[in-house]
Amino acid sequence: MNHPLEQTLNRAHSDVVLIVDDVPDNLSLLHDALDESGYTVLVALDGASALQRAAQARPDIVLLDAMMPGMDGFEVARRLKADAATAHIPIIFMTGLTETEHLVAALDAGGTDYVTKPIKPKEVLARMNVHLQGARERRQARNALDAFGYASITVRVSDGRLMWQTPLARELLQRYCGRSGPYAPSPVLSWLRHSVAHVAEALACGEPLVEAPRLSVEQGARRLTFRLQQHNGDGSGGDWLIIMQEVSDESVIEAISLSFKLTAREAEVLYWVIKGKINRDIGDILGTSPMTVKKHLERVFAKLGVETRTSAAAMALSRIRQLHPQFEG
Repeated sequence: MNHPLEQTLNRAHSDVVLIVDDVPDNLSLLHDALDESGYTVLVALDGASALQRAAQARPDIVLLDAMMPGMDGFEVARRLKADAATAHIPIIFMTGLTETEHLVAALDAGGTDYVTKPIKPKEVLARMNVHLQGARERRQARNALDAFGYASITVRVSDGRLMWQTPLARELLQRYCGRSGPYAPSPVLSWLRHSVAHVAEALACGEPLVEAPRLSVEQGARRLTFRLQQHNGDGSGGDWLIIMQEVSDESVIEAISLSFKLTAREAEVLYWVIKGKINRDIGDILGTSPMTVKKHLERVFAKLGVETRTSAAAMALSRIRQLHPQFEG
């Protein structure tokens, strides 16, 4: 669920920038320059406040002072990158430290870029524009996927951490798996590692790369499918983009009902017979007793003119595949 502050920020006409610096003069200089350029500007004077503001507002970019008392910028960056909700946000370090090891440390902590102090607002704006353009395109792509019902997540293979997820992905993971972070649910991580091994084996053997098997998590007549989409990193490890889609067979149940003149409950019973469920399982799914399921099934047999579950399932499956070729029985 989005935080109220994030909901109130209007991103339609301006990007949201979070400036983190313990020196008020630096904040004032950047705030005024960015505000005049049309950005929505948020500020934080220390690391703890920065993390709180980032979690609440989900800024489009962070300008982060490297050296601050208490929690320094490097630790702030590491924590932002460790949280799936903020891991995708570009971070530009602002530092007076120009030694190579400090710049490397900034990038290792998750920084996207850096500018050196004393701060030159025009240079900061130019660097921001480059990274915001890429972030904007990625955000639009993810939002477009959500709009068409295709949610997406990125998972780090080594430890299963969710590096980022779209709002729809967060909702679906919570509904089907009971959790939406900070790590991928165990079945998803196991499937991912198995799929990555499948990909690595094909590459090692020089075989043409075929799509890895998909994962499907069922919930009643709905199921959530996971498809391996894209690798980000070196080797077979690194981060993997996974596309999720919720599929509902409620239209299939309706088609069964209309095709064979069954009641809604009879159609549901026949649907689960096609899925290979026994009466006890069907009763658990539909919230009724196995005896009631048996009575419904007897009426189904009579209407279809068959005597066995196998015959009923075969007749229904043949009709369904004419109407819904994509149906998986």
